[in-house]
Amino acid sequence: GLRFAIREGGHTVGAGVVTAIEG
Repeated sequence: GLRFAIREGGHTVGAGVVTAIEG
């Protein structure tokens, strides 16, 4: 997600909260 790029492994697209929770 945009606000969770670090948790997403560098991705800057997608639903930030959802992707962060889902890992």
